[in-house]
Amino acid sequence: MAKAKPQGRKPSQFRPPQSATREIGADRSRGRKAGGAPLDSTETPKLQKALADAGLGSRREIEEWIAAGRVSVNGEPAHVGQRVEATDRIRVNGKLIQLRLQGRLPRVLVYHKPEGEIVSRDDPAGRPSVFAHLPRLRNGRWIAIGRLDFNSCGLLLFTNDGRLANRLMHPRYGMEREYAVRVLGEVGDEVMERLRNGVELEDGLARFSDISESGGEGANRWYKVVIAEGRNREVRRMFEAVGLTVSRLMRLRYGPVRMSPRLRRGQSADLDPDEVRTLLRLLPEDR
Repeated sequence: MAKAKPQGRKPSQFRPPQSATREIGADRSRGRKAGGAPLDSTETPKLQKALADAGLGSRREIEEWIAAGRVSVNGEPAHVGQRVEATDRIRVNGKLIQLRLQGRLPRVLVYHKPEGEIVSRDDPAGRPSVFAHLPRLRNGRWIAIGRLDFNSCGLLLFTNDGRLANRLMHPRYGMEREYAVRVLGEVGDEVMERLRNGVELEDGLARFSDISESGGEGANRWYKVVIAEGRNREVRRMFEAVGLTVSRLMRLRYGPVRMSPRLRRGQSADLDPDEVRTLLRLLPEDR
């Protein structure tokens, strides 16, 4: 990914966010890192947090590992809440883990998911996995930020930082997702208003914060929709609730990150350091 670019270089994966996200970014201090902690903070992290930030699992999972005796620090059994430094030798199931140093930027990967791939490492049906196409990590693992179902395509984000993944996915942060949706049939003004006001699904009320026409002809019409949550197959189910069938679904944007039209299906690209710093500044404070 490029920084501010001379003429002719390929566009960045990062795009300016909508106004609400820009206001969040404007309120944040420049001298702060992910989570709102000052860059010169000397407080050492707790073990379960450090391992979660390294992408090994959720804090709850890691606390269970610690309680089960699967984690050691400098050759001694670890305990929940123990504070650690980058110089400590931490092992999980006997494997040495390299901690992310204070202030090191997380990696954020943009992937153009095609239809016909599952967002899971293990699938009993043996379907192709998005993880097979990602670059290898020396330490930790890639964490998928949100999901796209098997028949959907478009922007999928990955990070090696558990804390960042939580801030992008947890419902309390209300991170917007924007989709291009091809529908069999035309969505009239009355139906659009219903989708904006909310339709009742089996798991609660769901609404689009924005919906607009985006072309098409004949039986197939395209719409752009924005939603601030990511329940399972939510966009498809919302259209089904008003009697319409989605024939194609493509994610265009997740929060302030928009997929470049030059990123081909099945390809991935890292956000560059400046883009990651911008993303961290624009995110709401960690809670």
